[in-house]
Amino acid sequence: AAMATAAVESALREALAGPAPGAAALGALRDALAAAGGGEAALGPRERERLGAVLRCLAARPARGPQRAPGGGPAVSAALGGGGGGAPCGAVPLPSPLSPLRAGAGLRALLEELERLVRGRLPAVLGELCRQRGAAEPGAGLLGAVVALPERLSNALQGGHHPSVFLPQNYFPLLAAAIVEALHEVAAALRGGLDCSISALSHVLGKVCIRGRQKEILSVLVPRLAELTKSDCIWQRICWRLVECVPDRCMEAVVLGFVERASGADVLSRLLGNLVVKNKHAQFVVTQKFLLLQYGYTTAVLQNLLGYLSLDSLRRALLIKVLQELLETWSSSSAVKHSPPEQQEYISKAILICLSHLKDSEIESCRPELLTSMMEGVKCHLESSLPQIRRLGMIVAESISSKINTDGPVLKFQYEEDDESRELKSLLVQAPSFCVPTNSCLYFFYSDDDLTPYDMSEDKELKTKAPVYIRDCIEVLTGSEDVDKWEATVKAIESLVRKNPAATREVSVELAKILLHLEEKTCIEGFAELRQRAQVAVLTVDPIPVAQYLTSQFYSLNYSLRQRMDILDVLVLAARELSCPKVHGKTKHVEKPCVQLLPASDSSKDWRRIVDERIKSKTRRFAKGPSQVQVASGPNEFNSVAGHFFFPLLQNFDRPLSTFDLLGEDHFVLGRLVHTLAVLLYLAVNTMAVTAMGKALMEFVWTLRFHTDSYVRQGLLSCISSMLVSVPAEYLLNNMTEELLETQSWLGDVVEKDPDGDCRRLALQNLLLMENLKKKLNKIVPS
Repeated sequence: AAMATAAVESALREALAGPAPGAAALGALRDALAAAGGGEAALGPRERERLGAVLRCLAARPARGPQRAPGGGPAVSAALGGGGGGAPCGAVPLPSPLSPLRAGAGLRALLEELERLVRGRLPAVLGELCRQRGAAEPGAGLLGAVVALPERLSNALQGGHHPSVFLPQNYFPLLAAAIVEALHEVAAALRGGLDCSISALSHVLGKVCIRGRQKEILSVLVPRLAELTKSDCIWQRICWRLVECVPDRCMEAVVLGFVERASGADVLSRLLGNLVVKNKHAQFVVTQKFLLLQYGYTTAVLQNLLGYLSLDSLRRALLIKVLQELLETWSSSSAVKHSPPEQQEYISKAILICLSHLKDSEIESCRPELLTSMMEGVKCHLESSLPQIRRLGMIVAESISSKINTDGPVLKFQYEEDDESRELKSLLVQAPSFCVPTNSCLYFFYSDDDLTPYDMSEDKELKTKAPVYIRDCIEVLTGSEDVDKWEATVKAIESLVRKNPAATREVSVELAKILLHLEEKTCIEGFAELRQRAQVAVLTVDPIPVAQYLTSQFYSLNYSLRQRMDILDVLVLAARELSCPKVHGKTKHVEKPCVQLLPASDSSKDWRRIVDERIKSKTRRFAKGPSQVQVASGPNEFNSVAGHFFFPLLQNFDRPLSTFDLLGEDHFVLGRLVHTLAVLLYLAVNTMAVTAMGKALMEFVWTLRFHTDSYVRQGLLSCISSMLVSVPAEYLLNNMTEELLETQSWLGDVVEKDPDGDCRRLALQNLLLMENLKKKLNKIVPS
């Protein structure tokens, strides 16, 4: 060993002594390295540095022609162990770090030879590492160099010519193919009774994945391994060992890559085996991190992951444990309030997939836990202000109920069916095999076409005449037993009110009371809309007394939450109609309403549209073209009555009643109230009361700014938007400077810390509006 080391030292000294390393010196280096036995591992630190200097000198030297080493191979091949002398794998020295290389013929030769080595020698290098057993660290320097080669080469070339093979999208699939070839050698050795270690390949795989190159390497590796493990138990053991030997710090990236690219749970089970049972870090990643701490993965990933846990008896205990932890999170009121809707939908999907994999005996063993979680979870979901959260709770509760009550009654809720709800329900059912009966001729069907229809061509519909006086309408709505007449009155009341404003004013409050308490006697199509339109008509005909009545009833006893929200909707729709210009006595309606309080989930989106339209209306544009159609104009009838709509709603919000507590459990109605106040202030733009309304609304917002419900916070931020676009900028800057500064600080905290995405977007939008106010201030008071 001492003589070999001396030979290497002598060869390096001779190579560095001349003006440039020549072919003879490189040939001597090759022979000395081969004689050293351990290849690069036989070199000390000083010899490694000198070897790197030799290679850098070769790359920088302007060669007159290709250098040849004794034995026929190119000089670079001789130095890198590429000559056919069978040098051990350690004789592939990749200097670390590579110094910047200057362009030249020597550099081109080096790159060409390096590309030839990567394409031809890389599988042999990895195979040789697998045959070396007992090493404490399997070629750590070489493994790091193999993984980091594209980056190091790119840094060394500094933007120069870069061979395509060393681009990440090309290099790592090539590396994956080399790993597969090395594994073939391992499989052949195991069949021959030889021992091998694939920990080096596991380290390579882990290093590549933790660098973010899972897609490039696993898009080749996973399909090849899936095919090889179909019917070969040796290949299954090799694949299991490959993943088990991945370092813990790389385990998450590797497992995620396998889960995402496996074509199904059965394939994933063949590739990973019982990894989650043997490796605690992998178990934490699969059962905790992927399911409870993260929520950005697709439904297919969830199905692969949970299906993998269900396919082995040792892993099914983890499946039940995962289900219990998911249900604990799903039934937590704190999690429902503070988790984003996307995460709650992700957890709901995971619960449904787990339920689909449970056996009857497993459901029976954990029935009490399932029932308790279902009752607690559906309660806290139904208390949410967000419709999507309530619907998630309903769907999951229905699914749990159907699993634990197979023979008895099950929970059933009413909600709108759409693609999302159908997708969620489909996760609970495993796809059944579909078969078509072969003896279809044995089935007989009876059709209604065999019956002779009656001749109804001469029949005429009997129409009940509607009342023509307002007082007659009141009598029908309060005491008539004639169902047809009642229906005709409900359909005609709106037009009758608008045609007879004088008669309506005489009984406006009485009629508003009747309509507020009116209940559906028959199954009349669009009853809720007909009643609402009639209420709006009464309120617009006689705004002040009717508004005073409705706002006083909002905080009264013995009203349902539905009736209180009806009051808010009527106030908004009437205010919108009053604020719109009229042409020839008719209201000029916009094509689409700026604000739609139903459904509540669209409020934040409507407010973004409102602000955009408001900013657009204040933007001056100069352009040639046809003149625009003149917009209808007229007096704003909401000007004189805005205060009657707005201020009474602010008076008693903090006074709980026996059946109504806005600051307690009725926070959904509080959210609707906040959104209503924001709309009323927006519609009061350019009115006399808008400044007082804006100041009062700011105090209201400041009281509730830390509310725990996201829908309420969205409404509060909408109030800020409404104030910034409706209250005159001069008033805000001169009379509310301190409030604006405090609001700006609060908005900054919302942007950084609020868990709800809509709240963050609204806060950022408000900050932009406040920035516009600052620009106005700079124009008024130049520095």
